[in-house]
Amino acid sequence: MPALNAPPDAYLANCPCRSVLDLLADKWSALALGALVGGPLRFGEVRRRLEGISPKVLTAVLRRLEEHGLVERTVYPAVPLHVEYALTELGRDANGPLDALRRWVEANIERFP
Repeated sequence: MPALNAPPDAYLANCPCRSVLDLLADKWSALALGALVGGPLRFGEVRRRLEGISPKVLTAVLRRLEEHGLVERTVYPAVPLHVEYALTELGRDANGPLDALRRWVEANIERFP
């Protein structure tokens, strides 16, 4: 059993880091964060940027990112309803290593069987 006040250790079964790793390691989560790096986007704009994602999956991804404090959802009173999604400071911080990983994969994709 880990000592009280021990630093987080993702290798331990009960470490809360695991749920965050699960979220960030998801391809759609990582790509959604990257899509928002340029500034706020409406749902349809995020969907067009993420080719191949269904509206249902995108809704779930954005909801999870919002629940974890990575994305902020802003609703503007208009007809039709105007909703924008933007990175929070935490989302911008998380996007740094995810962007580096995406770029590495793009640069090295030919090395994979």
